Amino acid sequence: MNHNILTTHVDTSSETGLRTEEMLLNVGPQHPSTHGVFRLVVKIDGETIKEAIPVMGYLHRGTEKLAENLTYTQIIPYTDRMDYVSAMTNNYVLCHAVETMMGLEIPERAQFLRLIAMELNRVASHLVWWGTYLLDIGAMGPFLYAFRDRETILDLFNELCGARMTFNYMRVGGVKWDAPPGWIDKAKEFVQYMKKELNNYHQLVTGNEIFINRLRGIGKFDTKTALDYSLSGVMLRSTGVKWDLRKDEPYCIYDRFEFDVPTATEGDCMARYHLRMAEIEQSLRILEQALEQFPSEGEVMGKVPRVIRPPAGEAYVRIESPRGEIGCYIASQGKDKPWRLKFRRPSFTNLQILPKLLQGENLANMVAILGSIDIVLGEVDC
Repeated sequence: MNHNILTTHVDTSSETGLRTEEMLLNVGPQHPSTHGVFRLVVKIDGETIKEAIPVMGYLHRGTEKLAENLTYTQIIPYTDRMDYVSAMTNNYVLCHAVETMMGLEIPERAQFLRLIAMELNRVASHLVWWGTYLLDIGAMGPFLYAFRDRETILDLFNELCGARMTFNYMRVGGVKWDAPPGWIDKAKEFVQYMKKELNNYHQLVTGNEIFINRLRGIGKFDTKTALDYSLSGVMLRSTGVKWDLRKDEPYCIYDRFEFDVPTATEGDCMARYHLRMAEIEQSLRILEQALEQFPSEGEVMGKVPRVIRPPAGEAYVRIESPRGEIGCYIASQGKDKPWRLKFRRPSFTNLQILPKLLQGENLANMVAILGSIDIVLGEVDC
């Protein structure tokens, strides 16, 4: 690791007479294991972390302020660049907020396309996490397999909307394009392939004794701590709280499909690993049902005014992204641009617990704990 020493502090112990030296280490913002331009100032005593201070804002672009001068349709590409690993959910939460304010009805075929796109993106997001997390802690092979399989999803997205990561696919009232001929069949083939491949992932990594010993018991916290820090997603469910907005506050058409909400009680890095792998399995289960029930015909855009002007007032909606609860608050004055726009970003919220998790930990566990939170810096800084 390329750590730059900022300052040193000498502390002489009166009990042992041994001289120890505290150091401030600057991790990032260029370090690959911080997964973006994120800086962590760590005070260490030997190999023990005494204090960790996250430094954010290197990727801040003022998205929420810029939105005040953009029409609602123009804002959608900006949401792609927040959580750029799962841009479909960002597209959806903005459109969902506007649709809620305007009381719009979304055609069924568009609802199916939205759900299929979001769940495919959830699988792709967890594959990125799985590959990069194992790379962080020293395993090269899984990264290659994860990106190989994610590539198939990106190819599907490329056919669907002409983009691989920043999709700009959803629209207020529906989606931009219908699925091209044969696309649903290709998606069905991928789901069956991925179900088998997931078993190979488990054989390769999950039962590995070295891997288990590396993650078990580190980065641990309980339910009370999770709730105090307003954690969501896997970070919350790893402490035993069964909370998933797709189940507890259904949106889109999630209430039509059968799926489970995996939970764990250990609250450590290993629990978070198991939950994300289980979420891939549940997403494939949802996709299998949605693709089978996909309407053979229908519109992909509802009846939407030519100029989108939500009525004066405010609305807050929230959905389940791969990282947790993402919310969108809109305050409208009845114009074609929002008066105020605010996103609740799960990466930013979940990251707040990092200093507590790192305090007293060994320096070698720092990257493993940070990676288990699964942050995307575009969403942290917005």
